[in-house]
Amino acid sequence: MLTTTSLQSRLSLPLIGSPMFIISGPELVIAQCKAGIVGAFPALNARPQSQLDEWLHQITEELSAWDKAHPDTPAAPFAVNQIVHKSNARLEDDMTTCAKWKVPVVITSLGAREDVNAGVQGWGGITLHDVINDRFAHKAIEKGATGLIAVAAGAGGHASTLSPFALIQEIRQWFDGMLVLSGAIANGRSVLAARACGADFAYAGSVFIATEECRASPAYKQGIVEGRANDIVYSSLFTGVHGNYLRGSIIAAGMDPDNLPEGDPSKMDFGSGGSSDAKAWRDIWGSGQGIGAVDKVVSVAELVARMKREYEAARATLCG
Repeated sequence: MLTTTSLQSRLSLPLIGSPMFIISGPELVIAQCKAGIVGAFPALNARPQSQLDEWLHQITEELSAWDKAHPDTPAAPFAVNQIVHKSNARLEDDMTTCAKWKVPVVITSLGAREDVNAGVQGWGGITLHDVINDRFAHKAIEKGATGLIAVAAGAGGHASTLSPFALIQEIRQWFDGMLVLSGAIANGRSVLAARACGADFAYAGSVFIATEECRASPAYKQGIVEGRANDIVYSSLFTGVHGNYLRGSIIAAGMDPDNLPEGDPSKMDFGSGGSSDAKAWRDIWGSGQGIGAVDKVVSVAELVARMKREYEAARATLCG
């Protein structure tokens, strides 16, 4: 089972690529792992459900071949995201498939479950649970999660409104386990900042949308390249849970991003539109506030190499 120390030793940068609905596929995950960071995708991206087995076979096989060919720079572990909310009718089947391949890291979202945590840990994996406040963090650990992903203000998708400094310091008052920070992480300096404020790893998603290996449409990638923090809209309309989205995609769907109604939490249905006719993630594009750091579409290898240089330069400047 991975520990904070053993996972850090397997990474070229203390970074986890966050799983992005629809647009994270095996190509992105494999490229991230080969570059030395944890690559992740949502199980629900594999459709039909049988495709999840195919994806895990592809990822496992390609990373194993990479390790044999590059013994000095082996690939990082990969992760699968599971939505454990009651709306996910596939969860049991997806967990069975993950157990078959002994997925090393499972990221759980929208509800912590003891049976899921126990199942993953039973095959030697670890679970990291998304939380947006200290109360949810306590619940996740009480239900057996290995570690936490603190999703702070500015993160893409379902984000908190809390400052990363406030969220991390509250969790670290009582929890000394594996802790990941999400929220506008888009360069190596912000990865170092996450470590400095108490996290073990940083968590970045939006910056990887503008990569060659991501399955996002060319228009979506260009929206990330052209976007700035002011282009991010925080709304509950699209899934029933508050999240951050690109302003331009909301306008393109025929809505006024400055006058959106509240969503209906009782109609949460991730991937089929929630409480809006426009489908979340497909038509309404998720994005965090850190996209001002993105100026072109590049390969994952190029992006991670750049972030690593920035991380090392910032550490040298601050630490001497």
